[in-house]
Amino acid sequence: MSIGRQFFSWLLFFFPVLVQAQPADSLQIRKIVNEILVNGQAYQNLRDICRIGPRLSGSPQAEKAIELTRRMLQQAGADKVWLQPCLVTHWERGAGETAYLVDSAGTKFTLRISTLGNSMGTDGKDVCGELLYINRFDQVDAMGEKMLRDKIVFFDLPMNPTHIRTFQAYGESGIARRNGPSLAAKYGARAVLVRSLASNVDAYPHTGATRYNDSFPKIPAMALSTQDAEWIAENMAKGKKFTACLRNRAVMKGEVLSYNVIGEIKGSVYPEEIISIGGHLDSWDLGEGAHDDGAGCVQSIEALRALHNLGIRPKRTIRAVMFMNEENGGGGARAYLDSAIAKGEKHVFAIESDAGGFSPRGFSFDLGDQAYGQVKKWAPLFAEYGIHEWERGGSGADIGPLKKIGTALCGLRPDSQRYFDVHHAETDVFSAVSKRELDLGAAAMTALIWLVSEYGLTL
Repeated sequence: MSIGRQFFSWLLFFFPVLVQAQPADSLQIRKIVNEILVNGQAYQNLRDICRIGPRLSGSPQAEKAIELTRRMLQQAGADKVWLQPCLVTHWERGAGETAYLVDSAGTKFTLRISTLGNSMGTDGKDVCGELLYINRFDQVDAMGEKMLRDKIVFFDLPMNPTHIRTFQAYGESGIARRNGPSLAAKYGARAVLVRSLASNVDAYPHTGATRYNDSFPKIPAMALSTQDAEWIAENMAKGKKFTACLRNRAVMKGEVLSYNVIGEIKGSVYPEEIISIGGHLDSWDLGEGAHDDGAGCVQSIEALRALHNLGIRPKRTIRAVMFMNEENGGGGARAYLDSAIAKGEKHVFAIESDAGGFSPRGFSFDLGDQAYGQVKKWAPLFAEYGIHEWERGGSGADIGPLKKIGTALCGLRPDSQRYFDVHHAETDVFSAVSKRELDLGAAAMTALIWLVSEYGLTL
């Protein structure tokens, strides 16, 4: 035998899947992609979900969305559909939230604001104080009680425009929204205003959850539009002083019963090995929760529908999960993990779509070196669909807890440049979503979970 033939035989022996199966894999993936691009139901399903309106956990709209997505999973061809009980945070914004500034001449300036999620209310009364400007989070401890006592603290931390990966900028600047109210309260502040976490400058405030430290008073907190934040910064840089007044009727009502919505196609060879694909069904109460995260929900439902319609029976169980309460509590994620542990389930892989319904660019993986080496070999199969990013990194808030039981995790990574234009704002509506981009994301996720189902992973 020639050296060339010996080498080829050696390749076949050690890499049979890579050499022999790849052409067949490519054809199967093309079938999946074509099915979703031609016959996909994700866009229509998203339209129906968005018609319900905002779906804050514990709200009547959230309960309507639970029933709607249960029917969608049944229609998609799931072998089994069920509701998984979970306790969720029930916070209500209330009506009549306002904020304004008054300068030294007595001129009043109305601000465009949104109370932060889980914030305390003011019982409909104005909470007023001198406005204190802070543009670096590490300034707070240095200022201390002498500077913060009885003030309304304004955290002006713009998202860093030099970060091409906008989620990095969001994570860095988000410290003010997450931790600012409690840190300001530690030094006696009366309330907090936070610059919205948005990558553009516009008139829309972006809400999001804040976290209180029980060691300090819980003070009201609001986000204001980036336009207003820019205006305040410019004026205060010129030495202008303001009194700020905030008013709202927000109230925390404790935990209530809600549900994750789950549907699955049973595996034909390894039914005990579970692959989860999901998004979160709840949304903030300003828009329609289209990109965040109706998109992830309908993409996950679409995965089951496409496999069913193509007659593809996966070797491993594929489970689509609509998680509840991701935005302000994580109750659905905890319930899913607790159930998996209680039942002794083997969760081998989980993928989440919670970064918007924009064009998919790749995946990030949170798994071991050997498993990562396996999935990296599939990258060429996705190149023609514009999927080029295969990297180590985070996955998603709802599947993250599954790491405790050894699950390999993955996050869909769409193009993020426009995501923070609409994130947590009233502009997150159905009309902001492209059918083409939404379907491409669903196709990418479906192709990946089919590969994992077909070949498994070494965990």
